[in-house]
Amino acid sequence: MKETNCYILGIESSCDDTAAAIINNGNVLSNVVATQKIHEEYGGVVPELASRAHQQNIVPVVHQALRKANIDKNQLSAIAYTRGPGLMGSLLVGASFSKSLAIGLGVPLIDVNHMQAHILAHFIKAGEQTPPNFPFLAMTISGGHTQIVKVTDYFSMEILGETIDDAVGEAFDKSAKILGLPYPGGPLIDRYAQNGNPKAYKFTKPKVNPMDFSFSGLKTAVLYFIEREVKNNPNFISENIQDICASLQYTIVDYLMDKLKNAVKHTGIKEIVIGGGVSANSGIRTAINEAKVKYQWKTHIPKFEYCTDNAAMIAMVGELKYKNNLFATDEAIANPRMKL
Repeated sequence: MKETNCYILGIESSCDDTAAAIINNGNVLSNVVATQKIHEEYGGVVPELASRAHQQNIVPVVHQALRKANIDKNQLSAIAYTRGPGLMGSLLVGASFSKSLAIGLGVPLIDVNHMQAHILAHFIKAGEQTPPNFPFLAMTISGGHTQIVKVTDYFSMEILGETIDDAVGEAFDKSAKILGLPYPGGPLIDRYAQNGNPKAYKFTKPKVNPMDFSFSGLKTAVLYFIEREVKNNPNFISENIQDICASLQYTIVDYLMDKLKNAVKHTGIKEIVIGGGVSANSGIRTAINEAKVKYQWKTHIPKFEYCTDNAAMIAMVGELKYKNNLFATDEAIANPRMKL
């Protein structure tokens, strides 16, 4: 890898957050995110509305990222953008803008896999946090993905297990919707769970291959459980919301940890990182920290601002690719089903 001083602009637009960040030799100079509130009234992300909002947000977000980093656009070394996976319309906005800007400035264009970025976000220089050593296991948990990945190098990754249906973030959000909580419901479940009894109610963990995941059955179980209890007591949810959320969160986190322990046993690797929006969940963070002591794992948990979708992680991958001369062409197309 060549050593060079560079300023990388990262642009993230895979779903409903428009984000831009500037990174310089692993240091985040700015990390700006414009969140789209419009989806809350629909109970989920509406793809057409998301792409329109990206078109409105992308120029001011990039302008603000440059201003906060205190650099001029002509100082940029390269433009990195999310090529996939994600919503096609949203990806197209970020890809088109990035290509145009790179051509206009005469700098290289770098395409980034969103899931790879969640993993490599751990190489951002952030206070006293130290980057993981290769090889390590990464559990990426978000609204759209749930995977366990063996990482042997920055650009050498192998999926050991993944969800066969729904992602863990979707399981949280849809369970929250069943409980009548507003979107996004995952953080609300986490909040209510803080004061609940995690053993109050038992939900069965789905049975699939040792390192794969399944969440569709769990969502159905929650639906039937709530329907049955509300039929007997119309106030069941409001009277027991903390215990319900605590029990649901306990089941999901325990299930995630079962799979991670299976991966450690399979590979013998005890260096563990987590990433993705659900890594902000207090239950999973506590479980990872407990495993560090109980199983002598070396664990890495991202700062909150690098858990959910953000452009700093895109810029980080961009910098690593830039220093390895791994550039894209303007013919690269957005790929909503891009594989790791």
